Amino acid sequence: MAYYINYSSDILPWYYLAAIDQYERNIQEVRRDLPKRDGIVAMQFSDDYWVGPLNPQREDNYSLSIAFFNGNGVDANGDGLADRKNDDDVMGTLVELLNVQGHSEKDFKKAVKNYYQNDMAVNQILTTAKIYQHFETINLDQHAFPLPLRQDYSYRSTWGDRRGWGGRRIHEGTDLFASYGMPVKSTTYGMIETMGWNEYGGWRVGIRDVNNTYHYYAHLSSFNKKVKQGDIIEPGTIIGYVGSSGYGKKWTSGRFPPHLHYGMYKFNGSTEWAYDPFPALRRWEQEERKRGS
Repeated sequence: MAYYINYSSDILPWYYLAAIDQYERNIQEVRRDLPKRDGIVAMQFSDDYWVGPLNPQREDNYSLSIAFFNGNGVDANGDGLADRKNDDDVMGTLVELLNVQGHSEKDFKKAVKNYYQNDMAVNQILTTAKIYQHFETINLDQHAFPLPLRQDYSYRSTWGDRRGWGGRRIHEGTDLFASYGMPVKSTTYGMIETMGWNEYGGWRVGIRDVNNTYHYYAHLSSFNKKVKQGDIIEPGTIIGYVGSSGYGKKWTSGRFPPHLHYGMYKFNGSTEWAYDPFPALRRWEQEERKRGS
């Protein structure tokens, strides 16, 4: 956080720097082709970007030769080197990347798109920046269990179970069985990205967090009218109520017992895939019980 604030300004707020750095940290956690950077900040730049595409020295860290070959590595601490192992030089280079485009949200979005060339990356980084801005901190690690602990519910690992409606497929999530109308809570800090109907999930809500994770809540009976798409929310915020909607055209309901389908999807910088949420649900349930005891 200190690095982000130190390199921020009135026209380049800290949460833009934090959002890009967090995005890099996230993709390094889930991609074997991207080793983790050894430093305070996670941001990594390609050889071509740092030293210049025609520079024969791919590990060049001399600022003069980097500039000669039109590289972008910056000597932020004034030692004559533009060193990718130095956190100050990395942050200085990130600041220059963003300064080239301007300082409005539109300019920030353009700079991110030019660098990553991926619309999903742009969406994830913008979402993370807005979440950080809203809460004024990067310390957003707490989670909540999606159902009230004092009410009756049951769940088990249903990942990979077969599903037949709409064609043969596997179950990408965990089903939590509960009474009709039980409140459903956000498990995370995040932004409501999706809110509406689809034929598989019925009335559903999708929330994206700062860890490149999309949280999917399906088969709801209704939504909480106090929240809407685009809202930034915290763990424990009621987003809707347990139901049995889905498996048909709009308003279809009752084709299965009431339950919450909860799914988690991870974005690694190029693709998004589902993974088993059951271990996380168990952990969050235990953590919430401890906090309440």
